Amino acid sequence: MEISASAVKELRERTGAGMMDCKKALGETKGNLDEAVEYLRKKGLSAAAKKAGRATSEGLIGSYVHSNGKVAVLVEINCETDFVARNENFQAFAKDIAMHIAAAAPIAVRPEEVPADYIAKEKEILLALMQADPKMAGKPQAMLEKVLEGKVQKIYEEQCLLNQKFVKNPDLTVAQYLSQTIGAVGENMAIVRFSRLVLGETAKKEADAGAMN
Repeated sequence: MEISASAVKELRERTGAGMMDCKKALGETKGNLDEAVEYLRKKGLSAAAKKAGRATSEGLIGSYVHSNGKVAVLVEINCETDFVARNENFQAFAKDIAMHIAAAAPIAVRPEEVPADYIAKEKEILLALMQADPKMAGKPQAMLEKVLEGKVQKIYEEQCLLNQKFVKNPDLTVAQYLSQTIGAVGENMAIVRFSRLVLGETAKKEADAGAMN
């Protein structure tokens, strides 16, 4: 199939890979950009893949306060050198991620950081809903487990920062935006942790806990 120059350009921007590698990746994946990114990473040809094992001990704390003053975010983003930490692309990325967290309210950076008790509770609720659904009545347990696992994966997509669709460009996940920025700045990067503060949230939690006692 014919691979457009614009598609090659976009793939290069997202991965930092060479032009011919990008063109080959798009050919192998029939022009699918997301699959082409994955193809390049598996081949070790993307800039993000080549830099993935390198230590990130520098960086900065990105921040964002919503215009109403009721939501604020701090996010730690690491890179390899202080030079890159002062890079405009890196700083813009930190600001974008802080803004994204304010809007999308993730509960963890990555799936393995989601508290086990949270997933257990969600599974319990989902299973109860499935068992109450007439369409699921009489279905074998193995099928129920498979459906449940799919629903849990959906939770990870919606609640984990790296898996979420980037609010400023829903065509990218946050992980893909991170890979794209790694290619642009030329160093490994990592979103380490974040804190999202909502005005009155602590008081509400304390009131709810008091009502339960």
